[in-house]
Amino acid sequence: MTSLLLQKGRFPRTLLEPTVRYILAQQFDDGLIPWYRGDKADPWDHVEAAMGLSIAGETQAAEKAYDWLAHHQLPDGSWWNHYDANSQPLCREKRETNFVAYVATGIWHHFLVTGDKPFLKKHFAMVQSAVDFVLRFQSSHGEIDWAVNEQGKGLGDALITANSSIAKSLECAVNIAATLGETCAHWRRARNKVVDALRNKPERFDRTWESKSRYSMDWFYPVLTGVYQGEEARERIDARWHTFVEKELGCRCVSDEPWVTIAESCELTMALLAIDDHARAVNVYSWLHQFLDPADGGYWMGWQFREQCVWPEEKTTWTSGAILLAADALTGHTGAARLFTESVLLPPAVAGNQIGSEPAQNTERVDHRQGFKQS
Repeated sequence: MTSLLLQKGRFPRTLLEPTVRYILAQQFDDGLIPWYRGDKADPWDHVEAAMGLSIAGETQAAEKAYDWLAHHQLPDGSWWNHYDANSQPLCREKRETNFVAYVATGIWHHFLVTGDKPFLKKHFAMVQSAVDFVLRFQSSHGEIDWAVNEQGKGLGDALITANSSIAKSLECAVNIAATLGETCAHWRRARNKVVDALRNKPERFDRTWESKSRYSMDWFYPVLTGVYQGEEARERIDARWHTFVEKELGCRCVSDEPWVTIAESCELTMALLAIDDHARAVNVYSWLHQFLDPADGGYWMGWQFREQCVWPEEKTTWTSGAILLAADALTGHTGAARLFTESVLLPPAVAGNQIGSEPAQNTERVDHRQGFKQS
């Protein structure tokens, strides 16, 4: 079994260079990053893979990915759920709001890695349009509809994981606006409402279907995205640790299925870092490299441990992106290393301060209880 114990300042360059090449090999000339060649692409996973490229110092390829999003953004600020190899939509029945919002996370992440303010300015209009689209579907209670139909009508229910992801994307959008000196007070208010709903209004989620509490992401995503912090977050992780975590393998996708997934295990690694549980974060991440395919550098999506087999037999680019994100978080390799391990909102007064270092004196640390080529 391939194992790896990471520590600060020790980015596993040799191990992960083939993984970066794997993502690059799947990317199309126009910048689109599918799950893998021959399969679909979606906006959220496209961004996840692009963030991996930014961490690796593949700046041009990452920026092509964001240019693809800018070129294919719909007039209302959204994207279709899935695209084919020719960048044509495969699904027009719905558009998922967390997919649309995630562009803000990717753009902010790339800026934290590169410090490229012209890049941030170039794509601010895209972020603004995407975020404003998503916020049209926020209810007076704070939660945001999980999806929108072809006619632009919200589908009338909300998901904990999706809203947690949107909360992080709104944090990133606020920081983009603050860095550029743009007004974004309504984004701040919207983010606070999402967080309040997630923390205090559980009845606003899973209203029209069975609870998704079987899914591990509903367990750790509110920690990964800063909705819960400190002792509350630690208690949340501890409460269901033995439900979801399989020793020496990783994190289950669903509590009652014998299946661990590598991307979710990477996200759990970062959630553990967010609660300062470095030891368990290192351990979880160390288990994942047995799922690397040395033939091409890709990571298998998951492992069915009852049948002792890879399942499905897919090596997705977003899984590789998550591997890179977790490695960065563990080692502090780039200026974006803490993006998913702390929540920080930059007030307008600190616009222009250096980004990627310790937050400026006036920076608000949110507390809701109240590149390879570059190194």
